Amino acid sequence: MRQRLKEAPGGPPTREVGHGQGGRPKDLYFFILRPSLFSFLLLLLAACAIAPVAPTPVPTETAPQPMPGALFVNAANSIGPISPFVFGTNYGPWTFLNPGARPKAKEAGLTLMRYPGGNWGDLNDLMEYQLDEAVALAKELGAEPVICVRLAHGSVDNAVNLLKYANQTKKYNIKYWSIGNEPSLFATGGASIDGYETVRFNQEWRQFAEALRAVDPAIKLVGPDTHQFTANFASNPKDLNGKDWLEEFLKANGDLVDIVAVHRYPFPKDMQNLIPTKDELLASTEEWDQIIPALRKLIKDTTGQDKPIGIMEVNSNWANVSGGEASPETFYNALWWGDVLGRLIKQRVELVAQFVLSTAPGSGELGLFARDEPRLIYYVYPMYRRFGTQLVESSTDQALVSIYAALRADGALTLMVINRSDLEQTRPVQLHGFTPHGAAEVYRLDESHNAEKIESQQIHDGAKITLPPYSMTLYVLP
Repeated sequence: MRQRLKEAPGGPPTREVGHGQGGRPKDLYFFILRPSLFSFLLLLLAACAIAPVAPTPVPTETAPQPMPGALFVNAANSIGPISPFVFGTNYGPWTFLNPGARPKAKEAGLTLMRYPGGNWGDLNDLMEYQLDEAVALAKELGAEPVICVRLAHGSVDNAVNLLKYANQTKKYNIKYWSIGNEPSLFATGGASIDGYETVRFNQEWRQFAEALRAVDPAIKLVGPDTHQFTANFASNPKDLNGKDWLEEFLKANGDLVDIVAVHRYPFPKDMQNLIPTKDELLASTEEWDQIIPALRKLIKDTTGQDKPIGIMEVNSNWANVSGGEASPETFYNALWWGDVLGRLIKQRVELVAQFVLSTAPGSGELGLFARDEPRLIYYVYPMYRRFGTQLVESSTDQALVSIYAALRADGALTLMVINRSDLEQTRPVQLHGFTPHGAAEVYRLDESHNAEKIESQQIHDGAKITLPPYSMTLYVLP
């Protein structure tokens, strides 16, 4: 707490001037009779006016420091609001969410829906009725739509007409729009555009962007949605001339794009090992602590601005695989996603869209739903639905353990603690800036619990909590 400094006196007290006999002021008579004393007082006054008064030192409050091995939370240090649009997914006409699964999907608390996800939108023209269906589903789920217009083999007129239909005819007021999907694969992927490179893409993207913004200046443009961004610049996608797709885009269109978006699937590393082990998968979550800062630096260095970031396609594996130790349908993929999402929140990402809302069994197992039933990755979302909205400082130095903390609007402090190891972990809580007023509600996602409420626990500074192996636990401190 700061000390209030006492102000030094502004000068000697004043004296009331009276009159003696004969009308001469008594004080003036005094100074006339004693000139040496008058001179001394003048010098004293001058010295008081010139000499600075040394302030009393103000002690500085020392910020709390994390203890080794502890789960550190400083609720007094607010990092800022969590974007409401980090709890998103992808959807498209090529997949289907059965009506019976929709109540469960609504319970997840999804806040963003990118449509059409994947490369479907660059192989097909999006019809008005399909847009209507997408908006209806997004509204039912409580999610903000992100609409991707066709770039490969598409036309500016079609994109403009779709925007006019959405925001003028239907009054949907869709805010987020993107142009094309993974242009860095147009030359080698399904779009099959021979020789497609960065110069052509950047020119085409700009034509679309300027036309869309002319129709509705209020929209936010998301892009370029290039594939497989990493913190290793040398390994990021390059065109046939060796030009980096994202860097060249930012140079050409950094003035137009509002949210810089990339995609990332860490596996497979090579085509001989399509499915990682659970240890490989769970260790890979830490790459996001390098990916997002590297992306921010590239944006700043190239555009001179700090622009919001979107991760618009993300899952652990892009290959059509299942049945492995850590393939997408397994619990380990759910735990992986829970930790990745926490890291993206901590890195202050603006938009996040997991891939994908629903896929049929045998088609890659990437979906939150297998038509009717939720896959295990689904349960990450109900866990975060109870998480706070105001990020606060948290950390731990314990290997394979993560902690994320946030305050809720009701005043509760929420702690999301993830144990990616095969060992039970008992750790002390180092809690600053918050005094709980009762026992904490506890929710758990592990191999025995699907985001289920378990026994309450008293959590306070110095309390110890036990984390089961391979678990994700939410503590809600009142």
